[in-house]
Amino acid sequence: VQLQASGGGLVQAGGSLRLSCVASGTMFAANDMGWSRQAPGKQRELVADIAWNGITNYANSVKGRFLVSRDNAKNTLYLQMNNLRPEDTGVYFCYATWPGSATDYWGQGTQVTVSS
Repeated sequence: VQLQASGGGLVQAGGSLRLSCVASGTMFAANDMGWSRQAPGKQRELVADIAWNGITNYANSVKGRFLVSRDNAKNTLYLQMNNLRPEDTGVYFCYATWPGSATDYWGQGTQVTVSS
């Protein structure tokens, strides 16, 4: 399984970015997918995930601002990030797993920097 994340960048507070994660080597439609982030000096934290059946879950800090979605026809996971804040700064990683599985795969990460 390979995951390629993209779409990060530098944006001012209040701005928007859309991250993408293209998966290969897996039956994407069967995967639970998600995004985590890691800020400098902090542990990696879950941002949002979307199950194979479309059920979504968000960290409290991003609810109402971020939207996770998937396009199974394109094997692509998205994270639309609106009203970005400086505390959203970090490296964003996409991951793939299967329902009930302890096995997961991670992409290489894409840097998001939000300036105040």
